[in-house]
Amino acid sequence: MAQPSTRGLPQSIDETLALLTDGGYVADRSLATVLFLSLTMQRPLFLEGEAGVGKTEIAKVLADRLGRKLIRLQCYEGLDVSSAVYEWNYAAQMIEIRMAEAAGVHDRAEMESGVFSEKYLIRRPVLEALERSVDGPPIFLIDELDRADEAFEAYLLEVLSDYQVSVPELGTIRAAEPPIVVITTNRTREIHDALKRRCLYHWVDYPDAQRELDILARKVPNANATLARQVVVFVQKLRELDLFKAPGVAETIDWATALTALGKETLDAETVSDTMGVLLKYQDDIARMEEGEGVRVLEEVRVG
Repeated sequence: MAQPSTRGLPQSIDETLALLTDGGYVADRSLATVLFLSLTMQRPLFLEGEAGVGKTEIAKVLADRLGRKLIRLQCYEGLDVSSAVYEWNYAAQMIEIRMAEAAGVHDRAEMESGVFSEKYLIRRPVLEALERSVDGPPIFLIDELDRADEAFEAYLLEVLSDYQVSVPELGTIRAAEPPIVVITTNRTREIHDALKRRCLYHWVDYPDAQRELDILARKVPNANATLARQVVVFVQKLRELDLFKAPGVAETIDWATALTALGKETLDAETVSDTMGVLLKYQDDIARMEEGEGVRVLEEVRVG
């Protein structure tokens, strides 16, 4: 197999950090390091962490800054080969068979060679990621792998071993250049060690207060500076509570955007109560805030 193209790839950790920063992603050096090594060593990058911490965004920024195509495989329970890898265009094949019969073709081998050709092959994300591209190997995002069944995980392990797919009617389809693979998981279940061993691993944690403030400065630049600081402190304190689902960075951005749209310059109890559905996604958590926890946290924010 040909070696992956290095066109436009960062040549150092600092360049990798700059690439992410230029794409609007505020990363720490440890993430930039593992990403640089993943690109250099041609190994899939396995990103694990809570929902909303920015795992998927890394692949999007890579595709944008490297000028590569982003191919996303969104995993879910019951995902199978026909949805993830390929399937045949059965309707078009039936039309081809009927036209061949009408033309007097009755040779089975000849008919099969006609209908089982790439013309009728529908490429799903896995097979699409193995195709050659003039812009270089694509970014292949395998998103929320933990939602897929273990059987599909085992199949994916085979694909990532040699970057090839077997199509019985056509043979083996290999990637001329392996894609840049980013795998994410929210850790709703453990991924098998065999797949993890083929990857470089990084736990994407919630950012500290300063980095989250930097993120808001980039993502919601029109937010009032005082409001942005209060939002970050409030969210950081919420994550210390035993909530069913702590707010991620995505929710912080959404909340700051919503508050800015409402013309708010500081947090107050009424606004916090009215907009809590932007920040928290479970009724039990929202009820807890409305029962007094939200006011207590807000007071801590003001004191701080």
